[in-house]
Amino acid sequence: MPLVVMMHGCQQSAEEFAQGTRINLLADRFGFAVLYPEQSKTAHVHRCWHWYEDSANSGGGEAAAVVSLVHEVVARHRFDAERIYLAGMSAGAGLAAMLAVKYPSLFAAVGLHSGVVFGDANSAIGAMDAMRRGSRSDPVGLIDAAVDVADYPGMPAMIVHGELDSVVSKINAEQLTTEFLRLNRFTDANGVWRNGERREETQADGTVTDYVKGGRRVIRTCIVRGLGHAWSGGDDTVPFHSSKGPDASAILWEFFKYQRRVQSPVRDETLV
Repeated sequence: MPLVVMMHGCQQSAEEFAQGTRINLLADRFGFAVLYPEQSKTAHVHRCWHWYEDSANSGGGEAAAVVSLVHEVVARHRFDAERIYLAGMSAGAGLAAMLAVKYPSLFAAVGLHSGVVFGDANSAIGAMDAMRRGSRSDPVGLIDAAVDVADYPGMPAMIVHGELDSVVSKINAEQLTTEFLRLNRFTDANGVWRNGERREETQADGTVTDYVKGGRRVIRTCIVRGLGHAWSGGDDTVPFHSSKGPDASAILWEFFKYQRRVQSPVRDETLV
C-alpha cells in the first residue's frame, strides 16, 4: 500500500488537517495510507513547523523526526517503500520542501500547497518577509546553494496556490516552480531551459501549468482563482480550508499515483 505523509500548517492539528483536506476519504477509496505528523505546542505555541531553520534543534530536527517516523510506520505496516508521497500546507509545505530537498531517496513526489520559496529565510523574521514578497535572490541560486543538482535524483512536484493569498504571496509558487524545475534538471545553473515541455491551460477555476519530460508530467503548478490562504476544494467549516477551487487532495493523489521512487529498501539518510 502507498503512503501519503500530510504536514499541517500553523494553527492546525493533525485531526483538523485530516478533516479539512478530506484526504482520508480518498485513501479509503483508492487504497493508500495517510500519516499525519503533528507539531507539538511545546515546540511552537501555534504548532508551526520551523521550516526556515535547518539546525538539528529546530526545523532540521523536525524533518529528521518525520523521516524517522516514516521509516517506522513503513516497516511496521509494510507499506510500499517506492510509493511514499509527501504533501503540506503553508508551514507544513515549508517543511515538506525541506524534506524533499534533504531526503530525496525517501519520497517519490511532493505536493506544496500555499508554500514558501525554499532556502531564502533562516529566521522567523526572514520567514515572514519571504511569505509576503518571496525571495529577492535568484531561486536557482538558492537551490544550487543547498543541493548538488548533478547528484540529486529529481523530485516530481505539484504546487498549488491561491491567487488571492494574502498570507503567502503567490510569487512563492512561481519561485518554488523555478526551484523544482532546476531540481528536475529542466533548467541549468543559469536558469536557461535545457529540455522538456511546458504546457499551460486556463481553466474555469484557475491556471494549470505542466512541465513534461519524456511524455511524463514531472511538475504541475496550479494557481487557483479566487482562493486565499486555504486548502483548495476542502471543508470550509475548518479554518484554512475552502470549498473554492478544485479538490486539492484529489488532484494531488492523481499526480502522486503515477510517481515511484525506485529504491528498496529505503536508505535511512538520518544515519549518513
